Amino acid sequence: MDADRLVREYLQLGLEFDRLEEGFVDAFTGDPELRRQVENSPAPSPEDLARRAGQLRRELTSTDLPGERAAFIDVHLRALECSGRKFAGEDVGFVDEVEAYFDVRIERGDEDHYREAHRKMSDELPGPGSLTERIQAHRAADEIPPDRLHECVEAFSSALRDLVRDRYPLPESEVVNYEIVGDKPWSGFNYYLGDYRSTVAINSDLKQHMANLPRLIAHEAYPGHHTEHCRKEAGLVGAGQLEQTIFLVNTPQCLMAEGLADLALESIVGPGWGRWAQDIYADLGLRFDGEKAEKLSAASGQLLGVRQDSALMLHDQGRSHDDVAEFLQRWTLSTPERARQMLRFQSSSLWRAYTSTYVEGYRLLGGWLAEVPVGTERSERFRRLLDEPLVPTTLRSAA
Repeated sequence: MDADRLVREYLQLGLEFDRLEEGFVDAFTGDPELRRQVENSPAPSPEDLARRAGQLRRELTSTDLPGERAAFIDVHLRALECSGRKFAGEDVGFVDEVEAYFDVRIERGDEDHYREAHRKMSDELPGPGSLTERIQAHRAADEIPPDRLHECVEAFSSALRDLVRDRYPLPESEVVNYEIVGDKPWSGFNYYLGDYRSTVAINSDLKQHMANLPRLIAHEAYPGHHTEHCRKEAGLVGAGQLEQTIFLVNTPQCLMAEGLADLALESIVGPGWGRWAQDIYADLGLRFDGEKAEKLSAASGQLLGVRQDSALMLHDQGRSHDDVAEFLQRWTLSTPERARQMLRFQSSSLWRAYTSTYVEGYRLLGGWLAEVPVGTERSERFRRLLDEPLVPTTLRSAA
């Protein structure tokens, strides 16, 4: 099959999945006529979509697409084939499902690591009461007053944008608009609109904390999702790699993007981000202990696998929602409401496997970045994540 035709059929296939589950296409900046064509066609069957994904995988080997592009499309077609089978009602084991979607094999974490994280957090927050009580009291004191949230968001967005533009140039016309929303299963979400524009939605149902806000803005905007979309649109799409005009949920794209975004704050600010954030809050008249926040963040990073463990409990072991919520409360030291919010995300038909993108993405990309020293070499590796069509297998083979 002609390479251009195969890419177009890949894009059409991805758009058709959005007819089965709205939101499956996270972003599409390609041919609007193709989207209209799909929207005005009869709804496809999941069995047909799975069959076509497998057929395109077989035909991919006969195209003249360069190896990197062919490898990218291949693992995404594999993910789409699995999604079609799942939508058709086929019983696919959860671990196999995650592997097909994200090109990683998952397993339960080590609770000894979680206990060590709790010990470190306890050392940072000494005093009476249980660790859960101390953590929740600390988080309550760290909440951003709702009437100050917008100016805090704008302050960190501006500061991070300046840093990113200095290191990873962006088109002059790029812009991010922020809005506050409710009744969502996530804390923040980037809607990339194309032409270097994003809307970042922040969930008002969840308390926003001073310690987390810099990470949230870095994750969703600078140098996270928005920055990656802009640079890939300017670079890869501009060079004719039209497969990059679509971003599909439950594909390796997501694991790479979430890993990049979760590493964004440390990558652009580096060690000492707590004091950097403290100075910005001070300019806004807000008190914030940046050093303590950074230490607590490092300790809580050892709890990364808890959410994936809970997904395995729910979908692999068939444990009850009450059991999983209790597990989340115990290890994340969260309130019952926050645990139920996490469980809501994992119970969504669209998002149930997505937790692994944060856990395994952070581990894989973080390990790959850590292979080189902090400084120019690591900045260059992060640039590759922003600019190149890398997939998990690429990073593992380069290790």
